[in-house]
Amino acid sequence: MSTDLQELFQNNRQWAADTEAREPGFFTRLMQQQKPQYLWIGCADSRVPANALVGLLPGELFVHRNVANLLVHSDLNALSVVQYAVDALQVSHIIVVGHSDCGGVHAAMTNQRAGLVDNWLRHVQDVRDAHEGFLAGLQESLQVNALVELNVLEQARNVCRTTVVSDAWHRGQTVVVHGWVYGLHNGLLEDLRMTVDSADQVGLAYDTALALVKQRYRRLQAQHGADALTAAAPEA
Repeated sequence: MSTDLQELFQNNRQWAADTEAREPGFFTRLMQQQKPQYLWIGCADSRVPANALVGLLPGELFVHRNVANLLVHSDLNALSVVQYAVDALQVSHIIVVGHSDCGGVHAAMTNQRAGLVDNWLRHVQDVRDAHEGFLAGLQESLQVNALVELNVLEQARNVCRTTVVSDAWHRGQTVVVHGWVYGLHNGLLEDLRMTVDSADQVGLAYDTALALVKQRYRRLQAQHGADALTAAAPEA
């Protein structure tokens, strides 16, 4: 790697040339308008490239990323993104996306200290503490990914509770909030069934999605227990 990062500029030129060759006039059209239908709120993890995961081109997906895909009510950065997406760009969908084996969630789950970011991850620990009994009942190998999904549900609910989304629903604007999770192990997105398009659906959608997450992980816990018993059983 060079100190002036010339290899990245070379990659950029190659990408621009390939894109223009594949779609002549692409950049001219892109310059004229930005009309994405989706706002993606995801993790800053470099292994989770938003546009690539859903096969969308530049200009088709508005993206906000931070450690552990949080939407905190006091975070003016994230709230400003949501406000611009909803009020100016008129996006129809806001998608909160977590991912398996998230380092931030792992740190929050295990009380691993990392410096300043610990204060940010306190929000994930709040989610952990709210579901302490459920998580404690899972074997350690399942806890982090279970918390990943619980965190997605909580952040999606937070999106629904913002004044921006609440006001949009009140004036009849179509905004649908979703909670998804991405599997680093298989490259697939999964819908956690936290899908909300009106203020009166928030509570029911959250409770239903939460019940499904807990049901799935309890099933995995039982399956792992059965597998362990099978493995430990003496041969006939």
